[in-house]
Amino acid sequence: MAETLELEIVTPERLVVHEMVEEVQIPGRSGYLGVLPGHAPLITELGVGEITFRSGGVTTRLAVAWGFAEVLSNKVTILAESSERANEIDVGRAQQAKQRAEEILRSQAPDTNYDEAQGALKRAETRIEVAEKNEH
Repeated sequence: MAETLELEIVTPERLVVHEMVEEVQIPGRSGYLGVLPGHAPLITELGVGEITFRSGGVTTRLAVAWGFAEVLSNKVTILAESSERANEIDVGRAQQAKQRAEEILRSQAPDTNYDEAQGALKRAETRIEVAEKNEH
């Protein structure tokens, strides 16, 4: 069995990651999925969360929001609406987005889209968490 697998993470704007890795953790819609070389093929919907992967003993973290992942025995392809490496995250902007989402969720406006606000809140919280983990 191979000791690495190819990881490719793509957003509509750019290729975020393309490298050989030992393992990857993916935030699926129903929870996290760990993938090692030789994994059984599957396709899953992504939720909002943190992707982690290990290459050469170094762990890399990314924030990701929505999309799909295809897992093959030797390759993982992630098509995400958005994805940012920890060092690319603007924490101040993420904190502002979190505050806006919290305000929307507290409002009693009849036209409030609570699902959209919950998604925005989760995305902002994930971006903040990923950036903070990178600092340690």
